[in-house]
Amino acid sequence: MTALAADRNTPERSGDTRVVPAAASVLLYAGAMAAVNAAGNAVPVTEALGLKGAGRVERRVDNSAGSAGDLNVTIRAGIFRYANSAGADELTQADIGADVYGVDDQTVAKTSDTNTRSVVGKCFDVDAQGVWVKFS
Repeated sequence: MTALAADRNTPERSGDTRVVPAAASVLLYAGAMAAVNAAGNAVPVTEALGLKGAGRVERRVDNSAGSAGDLNVTIRAGIFRYANSAGADELTQADIGADVYGVDDQTVAKTSDTNTRSVVGKCFDVDAQGVWVKFS
């Protein structure tokens, strides 16, 4: 490409939502943590490696009888509160800014559980109701 010689109408996105094709045979509930798998499809966060945390599912999408890409999922990036793990995997104020690992579509943990969980976001804050997870 060459440098501009005239004004350009450059498209813009807000950066807080994305639309991702749903993986085959998945049900994503509104409010759930969503991830993108190795194929680039949206899945609920589970205790698995190779997932990339994407954010909160905006509306329920039931692709449980469908193939990958039959339906799309709207996912919002931002900061959302999810359940905290317990015991050695419980996050505390000392973990603010640290990676958080996905346990399921509503729970995060402090550790990868010996490389069985994917990083899904960053710990933004911790309160009595759970962990505020930042998705970008």
